[in-house]
Formats: sequence, C-alpha cells, structure tokens
Amino acid sequence: MQQNSLFTNRVAVLATMHQKERVIAPILEENLGIKVIVPENFNTDAFGTFTREIKRPGNQIEAARLKAEKALELTGETLAIASEGSFGLHPSLPLISSNREIVILLDQTHNLEIIGEELSCDTNHNHLVVESVEQAFQFAKKAGFPEHGLVVMFGNSAKDSSEIIKGITTEEKLAEAVEFVLINSPTGTAHLETDMRAMYNPTRMKNIEKATHDLLRKINSLCPSCSMPGFEITRRIKGLPCAICYMPTPLTRAVVYQCQKCDFSQEKLLSDGNNYADPAQCIYCNP
Repeated sequence: MQQNSLFTNRVAVLATMHQKERVIAPILEENLGIKVIVPENFNTDAFGTFTREIKRPGNQIEAARLKAEKALELTGETLAIASEGSFGLHPSLPLISSNREIVILLDQTHNLEIIGEELSCDTNHNHLVVESVEQAFQFAKKAGFPEHGLVVMFGNSAKDSSEIIKGITTEEKLAEAVEFVLINSPTGTAHLETDMRAMYNPTRMKNIEKATHDLLRKINSLCPSCSMPGFEITRRIKGLPCAICYMPTPLTRAVVYQCQKCDFSQEKLLSDGNNYADPAQCIYCNP
C-alpha cells in the first residue's frame, strides 16, 4: 500500500484562524495530493490564547487534537489538521528560550493520528514592563518589530480581554497603545509582550513549517508489516559504547519504531555513522 492512496483527492480541514495555511497547505497538498480548506469562522482562541485570558485545555497535543476534532465535527470531513505552539525554557539548554510546534493529522477513515514536531531555539518570545514609550520602542526593536507584532496590556494577568491590545505592527499604533495604558494604569506602567500568533510572528511561522515537514516525513514512514503510515520512534535505547573503554554511556545507541495500527515494532541502530561515543561522555573515563 502506498501512503498516497490513503490521502489522494481527499479534503483536509485545517483548524486555524491565524493563517497557518500559508505554510501548512502547500507542503501537504503537493506531497499528499489533498485539498486543504480552512473552515469559516472557526475560533481557535476557544482552545487557549497566548495572552492567557483563555486557558488552554489540557497539554499541547491534547489542545491540538481538540481543535482537529472540532473542525471535523463542524465540517463533516474525515481528515483534519491542527497545530499548537508552546514557549518556554529549552528542556536541555538552561536559560535558553525555545518554541515547540506540533502539527497533528487526524484521519477518521483509517483511525490514524500522526504528529509532526519542531523544537527550536529560534524565537523572539519575550515580555517587558515599561514606564515610557521610549522603553517600549527599545523593546520593540529587539523583538523584530514591525515584522513581528506586539501586544500591550495593563498587567500580565490578562484577566480581562478588553484590556489587551493585540496585533500592533506600526510605530503609531504602538505609541498610541502604550500611552493609553500608561495614562490609565494605576501603576503608571504598561506590560508589553511579543504577539505569538502565527500571522504576527514570521519566526514562529517558520517553525510551524518545519513541524509540517516532520509530519510529512512521519506520514511517509510506512510500517514494514502492514504498510500504514506513521511508523514512528516510540523509544530510545541508551548505551552507546565509549570509544576508549567500550563501556555503555548515557548516549542513545538505538531507537525503537512502532506501528500504531498493527503494533509491529523494530529496533534500529542510529544511522549517523557514530558507532562509539566521545570519551568525554563516558562516566567511566570521566567519573
């Protein structure tokens, strides 16, 4: 079975209101032979906002899945795509900001769920409390403004959406918003942050594109047993031997792929050509 036979000439509904179709649709349409559509008046803010006035339901994957399922419910289609982003410190690089993007594909016809992912340090995610318009412009310059949009609010709690001014992309609008908040704020300060919605953040949009390519790679990874797409890595096995003493190290030696349809699994050695670990990573050579 060729993976294209599962998707060719099907309609996929993309659950977005932030123009993610600009990077997701061309990749999947060209490579899968599908037609990507965006449902009208689909409010993805109901599944959480970066400005925190609406809490995300569940974790990142659960939120993306809920968006895709809602899009299927509204349209009656059987194939859906959704994405979800998160921002915070990199899991293995302390003090470094990161952006994790996932793009999920749900296929009700074949009962498939495949998830592409990108974890990147390339992000402008930031915030600052300012006391003047001049400070706001200094922050804006570092954030990549005006190509990247900004948000201005009275405080960082974002309890009242009427107090949040989003999608600021001109110096005039930025000065106007900051002055308004400074005048009306009891603290005489304004809270600024980067607008992380995809259409106002080209850096994030590039990471969504990379996550879509990862999704495509996983779709093209077919199970050797049943030929269904989504033959993915589900486990990493540590123990790559040291190049000097040959004792096992904490580095990954092999990975395990598993099919979500027939449960066939297969262990594969890492194919990067490194059969041995650098002795600097060995707890025996470097206790």
